[in-house]
Amino acid sequence: MRFGPERERGAALLTVLLLVAVIAVLAATMLERLRLSTRLAGNAAAIEQARAYAYAAETLALTRIDSILNQSPDRITLAGGWQNRPFGLPLPGGGVATARVADGGNCFNLNGLVGENEPGVYSSDPPMRTQFSRLLRLTGVPPQVAEQVAAGTADWIDTDDLVQPQGAEDAAYLRGEVPYRTSGTLMADVSELRAVAGVTPDLYRRIRPFVCALPVAQPARINVNTLLPEQAPLFSMFFPDGRLPPEAAQQYLLRRPAQGYGDPNQLLAGPASAGITPDIPPQFSAKTRWFALRVDVSLGGTTVEERALIDANALPARLVSRQWGEAS
Repeated sequence: MRFGPERERGAALLTVLLLVAVIAVLAATMLERLRLSTRLAGNAAAIEQARAYAYAAETLALTRIDSILNQSPDRITLAGGWQNRPFGLPLPGGGVATARVADGGNCFNLNGLVGENEPGVYSSDPPMRTQFSRLLRLTGVPPQVAEQVAAGTADWIDTDDLVQPQGAEDAAYLRGEVPYRTSGTLMADVSELRAVAGVTPDLYRRIRPFVCALPVAQPARINVNTLLPEQAPLFSMFFPDGRLPPEAAQQYLLRRPAQGYGDPNQLLAGPASAGITPDIPPQFSAKTRWFALRVDVSLGGTTVEERALIDANALPARLVSRQWGEAS
């Protein structure tokens, strides 16, 4: 069959139209990718700029902490209202960076569940397991679950493969639907606790305000002058079950003198007068070593959140860790 000139011209026109359509689609796709790449590059630049301002806020916070420590070297109290008081850093274009400093050592240090025998080698500390189990019970966790979680957390951190009574080592986790192993070293973040056997979302929510993961295998020393009434379980955990309920501990904290205690054991005088004595030696202090820093930066349509830990064991204070995003 032979095609006439008109049919050939029609086929050629159809081919051209198809090519134009394909080229248009390709061009639209490339333009969309270019637009997306430009936006991503712009967002990345804005985030980096916001982080740079967060670093500036860190410097201001470190200066403020040094000032607090220099003004009162023998004790740190809540005088002056420094804790969680926002201080801002105005930014170009109407942006702002807001920093807040708080006592970061009034907590149960999960890494204190072990002791460091030699560099990088950790073993479980039974008295600290007992203390952690008691703190869990004070937040409403059933006793059997509290014992399981306390032992399991110690097993998670220690470097051996010996299972504590009611604890869990690698073998228990490898049998799970999603197998994994214990860390065998200090926790880098409190959120690791969620991976420990027996820890449910509800349990984690209950205990989260009272625990931390300081970068040392030592118990956190509670500053009796900055411990807040809502943190009363951290006071009650040193006493036998039921002897000093958090409600009673709150009352002793509320009676604390405005100038604080020079001798941290003065906080025990109130319970002692009522015949209540601790059965675990309290890890008390009149000073603060660890400070928690929160920085929120708003710059145009970009927001950046930072959480950091500051070590003020020696001056000048130094930042030892930072985390971007909301606290876990």
